[in-house]
Amino acid sequence: MSTDHFIEFRNVSFAYGDRPILKHLALSVPRGKLVAIMGGSGSGKTTLLRLISGQIRPQSGEVLVDGRDIARMSQSELYQHRRRMGMLFQFGALFTDLSVADNVAFPLREHTRLPESMIRDLVTMKLEAVGLRGTQKLMPAELSGGMARRVALARAIALDPQLMLYDEPFTGLDPISLGVIALLIKKLNDALGTTSVMVTHDVHQSLAIVDHVLFVANGQIIAQGTPDEVRSSDSPWVRQFINGEADGPVHYNFPAASTLAADFGLQGGEHA
Repeated sequence: MSTDHFIEFRNVSFAYGDRPILKHLALSVPRGKLVAIMGGSGSGKTTLLRLISGQIRPQSGEVLVDGRDIARMSQSELYQHRRRMGMLFQFGALFTDLSVADNVAFPLREHTRLPESMIRDLVTMKLEAVGLRGTQKLMPAELSGGMARRVALARAIALDPQLMLYDEPFTGLDPISLGVIALLIKKLNDALGTTSVMVTHDVHQSLAIVDHVLFVANGQIIAQGTPDEVRSSDSPWVRQFINGEADGPVHYNFPAASTLAADFGLQGGEHA
């Protein structure tokens, strides 16, 4: 079933034990668009990716991908769903004992029965797409951080996925490598017509490439919009986040059930 929204969360709630993470959350990701999910640490961003990929299931509500409810998929259907999906992990997560070529070839060998000659050609094409043709024989330990991330990106797009998930793709990169990865993500998304969801803390780089931004806090989507709408937002929460301000709706102190005075047995008029 084809709709304008490739991903939809309908009234989704999820908790780890007694700790609620998402509370009746609703969101949608348009087909063929690159969407960033932003929010403070522990706000549930990575949980959203795990729900989309079917690693976990919501305790209530529906997670729909291309019109299909992830929670209702059988194991074989879930396997096929993941075959249509690419994932770029936070630090690349290359197989350290495999060469660059074998890393990129891994999903092709796992999910297809293509002859090795065709796999070699596809690996060369994917590495060419990220500017690393000629690195096939190198091992991950011989790559710089930026090169390793690009190899991981080549592996993620090996099967021309309909859906791409990015978990903090800019973490630990120098400014030049960061700019290269951001440009590649944008170009590949446009070229492949992929629907992409990117969890990121890098506000300024992300606003330069994404089509839409969703802000997560307190288990819900509290703000959203295009990059231009985000930049001009008068929301105190959004402004605190994009400007990195210490003071604002997000407090420095973790809420406590008691005061310092009570903890240290101080009487009125005394100070810790």
